[in-house]
Amino acid sequence: LLGSGRTETAEVIFGIKPADSGKAWIKGKPQTLRSPHQASCLGIGFCPEDRKTDGIIAAASVRENIVLALQAQRGWLRPIGRREQNEIAERFIRQLGIRTPSAEQPIEFLSGGNQQKVLLSRWLLTKPQFLILDEPTRGIDVGAHAEIIRLIETLCADGLALLVISSELEELVGYADRVIIMRDRQQVAELALSELSVPAIMNAIAA
Repeated sequence: LLGSGRTETAEVIFGIKPADSGKAWIKGKPQTLRSPHQASCLGIGFCPEDRKTDGIIAAASVRENIVLALQAQRGWLRPIGRREQNEIAERFIRQLGIRTPSAEQPIEFLSGGNQQKVLLSRWLLTKPQFLILDEPTRGIDVGAHAEIIRLIETLCADGLALLVISSELEELVGYADRVIIMRDRQQVAELALSELSVPAIMNAIAA
């Protein structure tokens, strides 16, 4: 539900905001996530809801946006060479079908769907174990919408752990293994795979 604290929960998991209580366990060990850099190094990625404000660097190129998270993990004293950057960018442009004149195109001139693909490329490059997607299909055209859904389904099938925050109920029923519904920063319902349907989610929301 909007205003339920769902995005804030994701931001806590990614180290953007401090947790009020509770613990995070990663690879069997308790962790206190204090920064996005720490979360990234622990194998967590995050594509935020407001990609233009919190995700992309508008004036930077597609290439620069894709390699950003990996470069941050390595540290700025170990720069990724330009040749490697070019190879990485071209690979993801091809694999994810990013529509751009070149890897050097400023990302601000791409469509919303292609900007989202660049953000996904950024995190997939780091080989995350857990990827958070906050409203991944919001504000993109129909064609890119379908491509993002197919990519999510492929990532799920490949075994990547995904936390998808979405108000698109039919989408969730299509690819989710379980759905958690939040209200006033609290979990109010959880539906297992065998229970998932749009009416079941609506009933849980209305309860």
